[in-house]
Amino acid sequence: MTHVFAQRIIMFSAITAVAGPIGCSSSKDKANGSATSYAIWDPYPQFDASSGWVQLVNKCGTAAGVTIKRTAFDTSDLTNKALLAAQQHNSPDVLIVDNPVVSTLADGGVLATTDDTKIDVSAVQPNLLAAGQLGGKTYGIPIGANTLALYYNKAVLQAAGVDAASIKDWAALTGALAKITATGKKGITFSAIGTEEGSFQFLPWFWGAGAQLTALDSPQASSALSLWVDWVKSGYAPNSVLNNTQTTSWQEFATGQYGFAENGTWQLGNAKKTGFEYGIIAIPGMAGGTAPAPTGGELVTVPVQQATERYATSVKLVGCLTSTENLYTTDTTLSYVAPTSAVQAKQVAATPELTVWVSAVQAAKGRTSDNLGTKYPKISQPLWTAMQTALSGSKSPGEALAVAQATAAQATK
Repeated sequence: MTHVFAQRIIMFSAITAVAGPIGCSSSKDKANGSATSYAIWDPYPQFDASSGWVQLVNKCGTAAGVTIKRTAFDTSDLTNKALLAAQQHNSPDVLIVDNPVVSTLADGGVLATTDDTKIDVSAVQPNLLAAGQLGGKTYGIPIGANTLALYYNKAVLQAAGVDAASIKDWAALTGALAKITATGKKGITFSAIGTEEGSFQFLPWFWGAGAQLTALDSPQASSALSLWVDWVKSGYAPNSVLNNTQTTSWQEFATGQYGFAENGTWQLGNAKKTGFEYGIIAIPGMAGGTAPAPTGGELVTVPVQQATERYATSVKLVGCLTSTENLYTTDTTLSYVAPTSAVQAKQVAATPELTVWVSAVQAAKGRTSDNLGTKYPKISQPLWTAMQTALSGSKSPGEALAVAQATAAQATK
């Protein structure tokens, strides 16, 4: 489910590069479905037949007049399975897939566009829809989104005389970290590991400085990386960030020793188990405002079918799964923020603490947006390498990012 990882995307890109664009599926050799049976693949193996999710899938099938053959895969396997199925002319009718790899599937010729299927995406917020777009065409509709914000320990901030509501920019946040560490507590923890998780966590600061992924060596990018480097040098952030995943970073915060932790909506359940009072604020931009954080979450797509008459029923299934009524229940189950304003309002009314997350999602940005598509992983890897290089002290932020830009430019030619 979501904050997924460039190693996978690179692997999938390599498969499509070798195989070339994938041809259309034929209804005659579909092992997954028939005229009255439609196949849905999703990345939610944690949900069995008794779950609300599977009950919804089956309800949508009944409403469309068909039976559903649902298959669940681990996120790490799903895209590879989808590519291979398309090569074998055995694609499912509906495919729910992690948003960063939609461009890989679209580039491989696996997915139909919403123009082909006539799926209505007008209610979806444009910044979330952008994760499913490539070359001016839309290939999927978000089922929900998650993103990053800053959790904080209320007792730690109170002891340091820090008002979380006053943290509106980087200067205020750094000042708060100084006050917290002066009390003997620790400032902030995050993940700067040398994988896509590290890039995912860095992007709010990168974009919050006004940097663009097409110019990793810009002064704005250097300002963002310098912020993290200075935090580590000053002892405001631990050296462990170099190896922290988002899970181990959360475990540090859960000790009660840290003022802040950068993490996502998926930790809300764990936050309630920490034993201390917590709050959440949006990640601030360098000069103020909410920084754009990267979106996680899945998109509902329709793979290409030679028997295009199947699209009409597939569209009914997609419409049912992403309807206002059903999105509320689904996104609550998945700890997602809904992709439409109407459902977001319903979520906030029921759970006021989601207000910060809704604001963060409204400001969020897809990693493959700006028509980067399959170029994104070739940019992300040099970026996380630069982070590691600068945070370890091997190179200055500017030097590390200059190398990253040269590497990314060569890789994306």
